Amino acid sequence: MHHIYETPLNSRYASDEMKRLFSDDTKFKLWRKLWIALAEAQKELGLDISDEQIEEMKKYSDDINYDVAKQKEKELRHDVMAHIHAFGEQAKKARPIIHLGATSCFVTDNADIIIMYEAMKLIRKKLVSCIKVLSEFALKYKDMPTLGFTHFQPAQLTTVGKRAMLWVQDLVMDLQFLEYVMDHTYLRGVKGTTGTQASFMALFDGNEEKVKKLDQLVCQKMGFEKSFPLTSQTYPRKFDYLVLSVLASIAQSAYKFANDIRLLQHLKEIEEPFEKTQVGSSAMAYKRNPMRCERICALARYIMVNIQNPLFTASVQWLERTLDDSANRRIAIPEAFLATDSILNLYHNVASGLVVYENMIKRHIEQELPFMATENILMEAVKRGGDRQDLHEKIRRYSMQAAQNVKEFGKENNLIELISNDPSFRLSKEEIEAILDPKKFVGRAPSQVKEYYEEYVKPILEKYKDDLDFKSEVNL
Repeated sequence: MHHIYETPLNSRYASDEMKRLFSDDTKFKLWRKLWIALAEAQKELGLDISDEQIEEMKKYSDDINYDVAKQKEKELRHDVMAHIHAFGEQAKKARPIIHLGATSCFVTDNADIIIMYEAMKLIRKKLVSCIKVLSEFALKYKDMPTLGFTHFQPAQLTTVGKRAMLWVQDLVMDLQFLEYVMDHTYLRGVKGTTGTQASFMALFDGNEEKVKKLDQLVCQKMGFEKSFPLTSQTYPRKFDYLVLSVLASIAQSAYKFANDIRLLQHLKEIEEPFEKTQVGSSAMAYKRNPMRCERICALARYIMVNIQNPLFTASVQWLERTLDDSANRRIAIPEAFLATDSILNLYHNVASGLVVYENMIKRHIEQELPFMATENILMEAVKRGGDRQDLHEKIRRYSMQAAQNVKEFGKENNLIELISNDPSFRLSKEEIEAILDPKKFVGRAPSQVKEYYEEYVKPILEKYKDDLDFKSEVNL
């Protein structure tokens, strides 16, 4: 199929598992399962539907006659009616009772919710796996000092592990958001054309209890405890916004992680994995570009922009429903999941193979720490009898001289040498270097990493231990 367009999300990035969830097979088989569940529940509640009709429907539940459905849709210009007719041509005895009392959204909306729920389960699995590998990295490097940056300017030290655990914390917040949405995922249920259940009230001769029971039974048969208490013709489109908000939140966290790695790779401190045969540039053979992290950022932007779609769609559902949601949702929802799936595959791959250059990290600390440690040096010199005000002025002048050495002349930071050569400080070079032990400048960072892991990450990994078998595959 090289002569027609195919979305790169499908051909290059997303996993087969996620692509199958949003396939025609998954959708139309769910439609048939919903029609079967409806017929079963209606029979159980007293409607004249036979076991033979239901068995015939079950016989063809997974055997979609696409050719018939395609032809019928050309004739009828209605996808649900086309599939009702196609199903009826196979299950001829059940034909009279298929879709009895239902509106199109009975199959379309309920199936969409089921697919989204299953897709969220897959996203959760990959999210938890990313939390696991990244938290292991954070624990491994919790004690390693590294130069901190604010405004991408040198700031107080942190540790490699503390920085990584901040990325983990973002993912944990995303997981909590995802769990909330999953816990509040309900089917549309059996609500009728405008959500009033009027057609089912007619079928059951005004028996409200049976109509309520019908809704409950169909939900249970499809694996859900409940439906939305109120719907119009559709389930509340606000739910789509909540789902895609979770995906956008994950994308934002992944963007922060990947962008930080891109900056650190520029500093030659940490790199994403780079395979032996990988080419960084078609022109510059020496290059090792952070292409996986760049792809994470590119896909994340797409998802974060995509959140506008369900916002607008939900806001313009006139009264009980308008169909301008349909074409938009067919694109916005599947592609948001495919893109998020792609991002988490990449995130896991990168986090599993991060390369840390310890000597480069130490070198950057040595270049900047003397400036940051001047107050510590000043306090120690005062303890030894120095005049605080005189020494402060000298440190100011020496700092400017050292900064000029670095910025204007491209030389090394010689601040320690300048101070140690001044007898008024009464400190040798070795004594000053002892003050400059980087581990003395990271505060509680190592403890913070360990504490966060124990309180937040460890319970997650225990709760989802059966989901930790995920292996990331990055195709291109």
